[in-house]
Amino acid sequence: MNRKVLLFAPAAFSLAETSRMVEIAKGVARDPVASQRFEIRFISEGGDFESLIEDNHFPLERIEPQLTPEKIAHVFAVNDEEKFAPAYSGAEMIEKVAGDLVVLDRLHPVAVVTGSYLSMPLSCRLRGIPVVWAVQSTWLPGFFATGAGTTDDLRPASLKRLVDALLYPLFRAWMWYGFIHPVNQAARHYRVPGFRPVLSYFHGHTSLVAEPPGFTDIPLPEDHFAIGALLPTGEFSLPPQVDALPHDRPLIYFAMGSSGVGHVVADLLESFRDTPYQVVAPVKALIADQHVDVPPNVLVTDWLPALEMNRRADLALIHGGIGTVLTAALAGRPVVGVGMQPEQVANISCLVRKGFARRVGKSRSRTKLVSEVQTAIAELLADDTARERAAAYAESIKDWADGSTRASALLVERYG
Repeated sequence: MNRKVLLFAPAAFSLAETSRMVEIAKGVARDPVASQRFEIRFISEGGDFESLIEDNHFPLERIEPQLTPEKIAHVFAVNDEEKFAPAYSGAEMIEKVAGDLVVLDRLHPVAVVTGSYLSMPLSCRLRGIPVVWAVQSTWLPGFFATGAGTTDDLRPASLKRLVDALLYPLFRAWMWYGFIHPVNQAARHYRVPGFRPVLSYFHGHTSLVAEPPGFTDIPLPEDHFAIGALLPTGEFSLPPQVDALPHDRPLIYFAMGSSGVGHVVADLLESFRDTPYQVVAPVKALIADQHVDVPPNVLVTDWLPALEMNRRADLALIHGGIGTVLTAALAGRPVVGVGMQPEQVANISCLVRKGFARRVGKSRSRTKLVSEVQTAIAELLADDTARERAAAYAESIKDWADGSTRASALLVERYG
């Protein structure tokens, strides 16, 4: 039997994005049926986490043009609301699509699995190739149309509805200007329909919703399937310094993924000086260009096995990427979240609704930010009810820790 090419297109400058794609591919590779039906291939436009793909021995092809470090930093800044600008120009998007088409025309994939490789949905539209999205329900229009969790505390209900009605078009305008407008410019160049309304961009042939059922209260649309968490397995190990830490005070796990904003991370690190906590922070890459006076009770490291570290910790301080949120939830740990951009704020709000998290805004005021974070940490550590709720939720979702197996079965059913 000739195997069909199943192409994975991660944004390899994002740890979360790349690890999700790698986990799905690993699920396909270990599935006896899927591994006979599919030939796994990866493409990348550049990024530090291409090594995750190669370390797992998946074929990787680098598409031209490759993103420069400066361009990757710009995309992160737009995504994290540090810049109000398009992530790419229309000309850059046209060139990216041209590079995609060279590979698509040679490989003829049966489907492309992606999460935030911006040009790929348009490239697949041009060639009639199904797009498989790895998403979360906090991306769905229904969630953002009801405030994305940020307006839950507003009273009366009429005020909440009013604010929700104002926030939703603002979110769509941000998404359009920063990301979808250059894609639509390229669509005009290639003489195919663009993505209108703006959130139709995320409507693929199949959507793998990388979370347990009930993470939000939004019903999943057609062709959206909850598969469970997609967390890195076996990619990182604990350094000996972690095992050597004393156990005489609360342990805080401070993780900001690969998209945490450097100056925010630096401020939060320094805020732990003279606190009664031990902190483990895999944020070394995020503060490489910051001048940080790391307190003696803070251990800064490279990437760590997140689920194991969360289980060792008493509380997680995170940026709210879906991986960090679900890792803390599966470990049954209370959470303080500082979202860098709207999707992360929405993810954190889901745990706030479940009663074991606090959400702190990414304030421009350093004093306000660190004060609110440290207050939230102290209050949650003293909150027995929050710990009980975190443990209960972890128990309720324990069978949804491995989304890769369900993803593989679904890919076989739909494309095998």
